[in-house]
Amino acid sequence: METPALAPSLAPTLAPALESGVLSVAGLRKSYDGVAVLQGLTFALRPGECYGLLGPNGAGKTTTLRCALGLTAPDAGEIRLAGLPVPGHAREARMRVGIVPQMDNLDPDFTAAENLLVYGRYFGLAEREVRARIPRLLDFAQLVGRADAKISALSGGMKRRLTLARALVNDPDLLILDEPTTGLDPQARHLIWERLKQLLQQGKTVLLTTHFMDEAERLCHRLAIMDNGRFIAEGSPRELIAAHIEPEVVEVYGEPGEMSAAAWASAEAAQYATRVEVTGETAFCYLAEARPLLRHLASQRGLRYLHRPANLEDVFLKLTGRDLRD
Repeated sequence: METPALAPSLAPTLAPALESGVLSVAGLRKSYDGVAVLQGLTFALRPGECYGLLGPNGAGKTTTLRCALGLTAPDAGEIRLAGLPVPGHAREARMRVGIVPQMDNLDPDFTAAENLLVYGRYFGLAEREVRARIPRLLDFAQLVGRADAKISALSGGMKRRLTLARALVNDPDLLILDEPTTGLDPQARHLIWERLKQLLQQGKTVLLTTHFMDEAERLCHRLAIMDNGRFIAEGSPRELIAAHIEPEVVEVYGEPGEMSAAAWASAEAAQYATRVEVTGETAFCYLAEARPLLRHLASQRGLRYLHRPANLEDVFLKLTGRDLRD
């Protein structure tokens, strides 16, 4: 089925943007109680692209988003959102932005359609104009027939799709998504991905934070990996994989009561792998050519293994480490 188009562009309601850029950040710094949270971030989004911010908990992603939206004042740096300086003109700039927060904040006292109507009114849109958009937005979110449903009657996936539709009610230039598919089942995640790809095809610009590396690989044209308030790598997913990780990975697992993966790795892995990481009961072997190792493993009793190409998660773990973050 063809994905429905969104509402036509809004009539201009703001003065012309000072610049054509969607979002640009230069030298962004922020500290709390003497602890540096952001340490000189510089990046810019290109119109029509999906740009990802990846990082472990505490890396500074949320603070970056809050500064970009003018919700938190930076200590230093320059931010321009929709061509307008932030935080000085943050309110006007946010009129050109749609936001999908990490946690759904739909109003439980309203129906699905009423949530869209009330949100549209926050942007100064006429009630008649918002009402005209509601059917297309509900169709886009695959919520046709749910216009009069209370929020409590919607599943988690339906709520998430409604939150995405709500973020589009003002036909924004930039869509900011903070972990948009956390907690969703695979079917709901794939539908959200399909809709986001549709938005990108329509020329929308997306800023995405996510902990799902496969999501970033699917959606992001470019991304930055953050840690301790700094960018430690930036580029397309393919560029980052090629630059930071060996092309092939073999994961080796020990069977209960048999040889452990750690014991095998300490005795055998260095003969075959460029680099080996042992985590728990798994040995991750990174290689340029996996066939010699696979022949060896085929003759080993008590070991299981998985051969796969390197991916963005491998890059992320190599650059930020495997230790848990609070």
